[in-house]
Amino acid sequence: MRRRTFRGAVAIMALTTAALIGTAGSALACVPGDDRAEGTVGNATTCEDIGLGQALDVTDQLQVTGGTTKDQYLTVTGVAKGVTVAAIVVKGGDEYNTYVPGKKGLPGTPPWEKLHAPMVGKDSKNVPTISHWFACGAKKGTPPTKTSTPPTKTSAPATSTKPSAPATSDTSVAPTSTTAPAAVPAGNESGTGGGLANTGFDNSWLIWVAGLLLVAGGGLLALLKFRRKASE
Repeated sequence: MRRRTFRGAVAIMALTTAALIGTAGSALACVPGDDRAEGTVGNATTCEDIGLGQALDVTDQLQVTGGTTKDQYLTVTGVAKGVTVAAIVVKGGDEYNTYVPGKKGLPGTPPWEKLHAPMVGKDSKNVPTISHWFACGAKKGTPPTKTSTPPTKTSAPATSTKPSAPATSDTSVAPTSTTAPAAVPAGNESGTGGGLANTGFDNSWLIWVAGLLLVAGGGLLALLKFRRKASE
């Protein structure tokens, strides 16, 4: 019984020691190299990767110097108006440092100078070049401008305006009747002409004379016949 108890205690101690060594190894594996930063093994490219899923990427809202893939350090000189920075991540090698403004000695407002990735190399004494960096935060929303749109008036269909009757005066004026002269057919004015134009010469008496001559001639012929018969 004593041997079994002793063996069990040794096994538990071994597991505990291994766990402690593993934890220490993990802690020693990442050396931030900056008391203002929190070092993490691995990669991060978005705000969600560092536990700020609700934050916005405000990298383009920062004024900086350095921070390229040829630089070891990043210095933030300013932040756009209305932007609040929650964290700045600087990645290099296989690890990244997270800087939180107002925490661990980092000022709450810029400038934030010489931010860098965790240390690399032998004894973790070298500052690596930056592979990438980004910032997370929030922007103050600008209230939308209220634009009052006047209600649309529905225009009634156009009505045709009838011309009003001319005003009548109280004094009635009798209409003036104008009798036009009767049209006279082409010929003389007495109506005896035919289709000839009226020349002002009245020839109606010639008709009567011709009639009388015809009657007289007829009578004369009858008289001559009577005498001829009588002489026979």
